[in-house]
Amino acid sequence: MIGSRAGAKLLGALLVAVCLTACGNRGGADRTQNLDGFTPEQIFERGEFELSQERAEDAAYYFSEIERLYPYSDWAKRALIMQAFAFHSGRDYVESRAAAQRYIDFYPTDEDAAYAQYLLALSYYDQIDEVGRDQGLTFQALQALRTVIEVYPDSQYATSAILKFDLAFDHLAGKEMEIGRYYLRKQHYTAAINRFRVVVEDFQTTTHTAEALYRLVEAYLSLGLVNEAQTAGAILGYNYQSTDWYQDAYKLLTSRGLEARSRGNNWLSQIYRQSIKGQWL
Repeated sequence: MIGSRAGAKLLGALLVAVCLTACGNRGGADRTQNLDGFTPEQIFERGEFELSQERAEDAAYYFSEIERLYPYSDWAKRALIMQAFAFHSGRDYVESRAAAQRYIDFYPTDEDAAYAQYLLALSYYDQIDEVGRDQGLTFQALQALRTVIEVYPDSQYATSAILKFDLAFDHLAGKEMEIGRYYLRKQHYTAAINRFRVVVEDFQTTTHTAEALYRLVEAYLSLGLVNEAQTAGAILGYNYQSTDWYQDAYKLLTSRGLEARSRGNNWLSQIYRQSIKGQWL
């Protein structure tokens, strides 16, 4: 049973929703209605009501009206962060970013600044979908997530930001792998090697590194560069010996009378010396 105070508050919010008369046959905001006669708290409650009805765009409208009508009030500050949330709920990521950024600019030391930065990062992150799409949003998501991690390390959003940062980073590596595989299929081996090299050098903590090393074995063997192929196999064997990628690389090398060991003086042999032998010179 709802307590009397909680019930009264719920009834009040419903009455405000009715009094604001912001509904047509299907409900929603009436943008022609003059809200000057309502308190910021009443308008805020209407925004919350619209959110509860999953009408994010209408909720954002009411929260924005508080910012317009009562720009210097504490309610305006609360409404601004709710604007960012409502826009994000409605997948209007551009407006969500704009509201979140305004909050950060106006209230950089406020306790909700961390959440505003997190919402800003999510507005980029939640648009990362297929690996084949342009990765500009992924870079922007990484930058915004890094800000959450570095500026607000003790906030409740830092852990989630770290997880999403790792996933976005992995996503970028996946993009490089996709392009590298394409070049490999087309027998453009040098172009493929350049992509796989990026993964090995810049994305070595992602889930794609083992495959990148195997693809390097394939590409270098196709070019007759056996030293590089063997060295890629050596790194693969040292770090990913239990994977299928190493097993496939081992079979490919041994089928040609080669073994997985560091040979020559190339970029892969430098990685081998640095990461496995600990020799930095």
